[in-house]
Parts: sequence; structure tokens; C-alpha cells
Amino acid sequence: MMTGRITELFGIEIPVIAGGMVWCSGWRLAAAVSNAGGLGLLGAGSMTPEVLREHIVKCRQATNKPFGVNVPLMKPDSAQIMEVIAEEHVPVVFTSASSPKKWTSWLHERGIKVAHVVASSTFARKCEEAGVDAVVAEGFEAGGHNGREETTTLCLIPAVRKATSLPLIAAGGIATGDAILAMQVLGAEGVQIGTRFALTEESSASDAFKQLCLNLNEGDTKLLLRKLSPTRLVRGGFFNAIEQAENAGASSDELLEIIGVGKSRLGIFEGDLDNGELEIGQVASLMKGKPVQTVAEVIAELRDEYAEAKRKIIS
Repeated sequence: MMTGRITELFGIEIPVIAGGMVWCSGWRLAAAVSNAGGLGLLGAGSMTPEVLREHIVKCRQATNKPFGVNVPLMKPDSAQIMEVIAEEHVPVVFTSASSPKKWTSWLHERGIKVAHVVASSTFARKCEEAGVDAVVAEGFEAGGHNGREETTTLCLIPAVRKATSLPLIAAGGIATGDAILAMQVLGAEGVQIGTRFALTEESSASDAFKQLCLNLNEGDTKLLLRKLSPTRLVRGGFFNAIEQAENAGASSDELLEIIGVGKSRLGIFEGDLDNGELEIGQVASLMKGKPVQTVAEVIAELRDEYAEAKRKIIS
């Protein structure tokens, strides 16, 4: 698989980064991805500072390879999260959901590399101005929270490549070796994979959630909550409540009341498929019928698929 600026930047073997997903990306998943040659990320979005510290310690015990933390900057306790990351000497931070300008210099001063997630070429340019080390361009095929632009990965990657000289990581709708090669052709130097890793054995998501997502058809996810923060959800009880409210013209406050507190934990982590918030990417339908695999099995499959796809093109 390709090597270059991304592998050199993070000190990894292959340019595959695991998304730092809420209720999925704990220390087991992050360590497994790093041990398999990629870059594992802990998902701080669903962790308190104390819980994050525990996961960092356990991740370091489980791998001697580099790993990082994904931090949604709109998280109320993001400052405390950053302090824990610095105190624990985590080498890499992926930021999202706000401008990276506030934290990039602070992290660099502490020897931490920074990548930021964007959904447009405009924000990619702002990332370069902010001094980040790499940019993740995520298309709206991705699960969970998405950019308001709703640009597909196929369109976004070449646009961002033209807009910035930063090392570029593609995200959104990537779950096969073929897709990795396609992103390389479009100008990306690495990929961030969420859905595929969210459904592995090492993911902390519930078995019920994994089995549901491994049996989805095309169209079983949809982007909702555009008045708040566009979010890709799996069809079900929570999905239906949100869709019905939006169709009836619900206000932002009314939608927030429906969402309540802890719905993503209820759905993804606890496995309440009727009442919980279920987030997964469109690409889940490509994995329909697959068993729950280990991270090592997924990485091996990606390597083989990438090599075969490249062989076909060359021949």
C-alpha cells in the first residue's frame, strides 16, 4: 500500500487512519489499528477527561506504535481534554467541528502533530493558514456528523487537493482497498476509515448495533438534523421521530428536545436499536452479510484489495 507524507508524518506503516468515533473508538480499537500498521484514534467525543486518560494509558500498554486522539472542538470540556492529551504525551491529535486555529500552536508547542477534518476546500485553506500538519477531507457519505456543504468524497478530494498543499487524507465512504486506490488517484495521500472499523470485534459498539449495520441495504441511512448539525442516521425509531418532526417544520429547540441526552450512547454503545441514535456511513451497505471481523482481518483484506486493484489498472 502507498507510503509517503502521511506515513512519514505519523510514523506509521500504511496510510490508514481509524476514525475517532463516539462509543466505538476506545483503546482496544485504537491499539489494534496501530498494531496492524495504521494510526488508531481514540474518540474523545464520548469521553470525559478522566475516561480519556484511562483509555490513553490502556492504549499505550496495548501498543508501542503511534496512536492519537480525535477531539471535537465544540465539546464543552475540550480544554480539559487537551490538557490530558498533553500531560499523557499523546503524539497526534485530530481536531474537528470548529476552527483549528485556537489549538494548533498550543499543541505544536507540546510536540503534538495536528490534523483537522474539513468538508470544503475553503476550510482546507483556513487549515493551512492555521498551521495544521495535515487535513482530512470528509465527504457527506460519512456516518455521524457531516459538513453542511453535503459534498461527496469524489468531488471533495480533488477540490481540496487544488486548494492546499497540505498532506491530504480522504474520508467518507471508504471501506475497500479499491476505494483507497481511487482516493490516491484523486490526490489523497492517506485515508481515514470509520464505518469499517466501527463494526470490528475491537470496536466498543454493542453487538446489536454491529449486526444491524452489517445487514443494511442501500438507502438505509440518511442525512437529517440539518437545522442543528447534519448527521447521518440509520433508519429506525429515533430516525423516524426526527424525520417526522423535521417534515412537520420542527424548530431547533423542538429537535433538541427529541434528541435529549445520551441517545447516541443508548443506541451505539448500549444497543437499544428502537430508541437510541444510530450513526453509520453509507458504505455499510457494501458490507452486508459480512461477519464481524477483527481489525487485523480488515487491514489484511484492504491490503489485498489494494494490490489487486492496482494490478488490474497496470495490466
